[in-house]
Amino acid sequence: MLPICMMNEETLAQIPEDARRYLRALRRRIIELDQSDPQQRIAELEAANRGLQVELDDALAKITKQQEQIRHLQQQLADTTAKLNTNSSNSSLPPSSDRFRGKRRPPPPPDQPHKKRGGQPGHPRQQRPLVGPDQVRETIPCKPTTCRRCGKPLTGKDPAPLRHQVAELPVVVAEVVEYQLHRLTCPCCHTATCGTLPPGVQGHFGPRLEATLALLAGRYRLGLRPVVELAADLWGLTISTGMVSKLRGRTAEALELPWIHVALYIRGHNVNIDETTWRENKQRAYLWAAVTRLAALFRIVKDRSAQTAQRLLGKQYAGVATCDRLKSYWWIERLQWCWAHLRRDFQAMIDRGKPGKAIGESLLEQSNTLFHLWHQFRDGKLSRSRFQTAIRPVREAVKSALQRGEKSRCSKTAGTCKELLGHEEWLWTFVDVEGVEPTNNEAERSERHGVLLRKTSGGTDSAQGSRFVERVLTVVETCRRQGRKVLDYLSACIETWRCDRDPPCLLANTS
Repeated sequence: MLPICMMNEETLAQIPEDARRYLRALRRRIIELDQSDPQQRIAELEAANRGLQVELDDALAKITKQQEQIRHLQQQLADTTAKLNTNSSNSSLPPSSDRFRGKRRPPPPPDQPHKKRGGQPGHPRQQRPLVGPDQVRETIPCKPTTCRRCGKPLTGKDPAPLRHQVAELPVVVAEVVEYQLHRLTCPCCHTATCGTLPPGVQGHFGPRLEATLALLAGRYRLGLRPVVELAADLWGLTISTGMVSKLRGRTAEALELPWIHVALYIRGHNVNIDETTWRENKQRAYLWAAVTRLAALFRIVKDRSAQTAQRLLGKQYAGVATCDRLKSYWWIERLQWCWAHLRRDFQAMIDRGKPGKAIGESLLEQSNTLFHLWHQFRDGKLSRSRFQTAIRPVREAVKSALQRGEKSRCSKTAGTCKELLGHEEWLWTFVDVEGVEPTNNEAERSERHGVLLRKTSGGTDSAQGSRFVERVLTVVETCRRQGRKVLDYLSACIETWRCDRDPPCLLANTS
């Protein structure tokens, strides 16, 4: 084939029209280049090269900027996905926040068939126990008069009859005592003098009724109107919502000294402590709970700072506080971090995926072993010394996993592991100190009544309402832990307060 520049018109005539036009234009361009000055052409090419280099630099800068934006958006997507996947199993969120997740049932053992509802074959029969003869109001003998087969008359007495008891509530009517205050005039000076009420008689309701109304609100979480309706339905009492509110305030005053005694008591003992949100006067507040084996203290305050914890436990607190990893507790010398919360952190590592997934799986497996050993120790199957020996490999494995996690490329996993390694001694206090548990579940369970009360009532409208809630919860939970009847204790407190006497000791069973 001839070079393009040597092709004549006859040669071009043999080529298709579209290609011929292209070759003619290309030949003209070649001729122009051959006739141009080489130095000028070099300058043009260098100028074009510089222009292309500028365009290339701008394109590279734009690509770098877009790549940075993509990385930023990918991180936002990962954070949003992790937040959407956050639930009560991998964070401190309550189970009630798991709106789109049904409660997962544990898988049945492979060697057992699916169970039907109701009592299972071989299950022992459950019957309501019969009460003693001293609690039976009336005994009615039911004797047959004739034989069910031949119809002959029957006489005699069965020495061991079948006993069938029916429990019924009597019609309860409030006992109303009327005090008539006579006003008498002196025959000498003609001055009128009115009689006075006996000591301890105040208002229009007795101590036990007032204590019952307080329990309905503080323990059974009834609002003002349900209490009014219940008093009318059960006892035929006419009472206003304003009077119920007033009685709550008086009950709070009667319980002030017992509450103070519990507040002083917990400062000298190991506590299981936690805090949860509250609402006071439509503002955010917090309900604190500090629990011991025989007492529980509740307090509603505006924040959950370290200063609040110091006011609750005392700045010189020397006991062990079992808590979550809230930094408000870090001023305490001896802590026990809650392993139930830690398990959620380990699950979060797994849910975030690589590169922290393996670390989370290892830590979660070691926590399973830890709780297995703890349950054996708690049930008396292991002594303290054998428990300490058995837990030693778990401690070493946890430390090794945390050290690997500290170097993880996942920043959140690395941060959690670094924090746990920095306070490793707070993971294992329960191993050596008697009476300390590995979780703060006791405090969270005690707070449950307060949480339900907040959900149904929305909190309290004033500081006076908060004092009533925290003091009633304190008395109720402390009595429950000591096996005492809370209604009897509340009635005694209100009665002694009306007579200006000291209330009965709430901590009498703690010595």
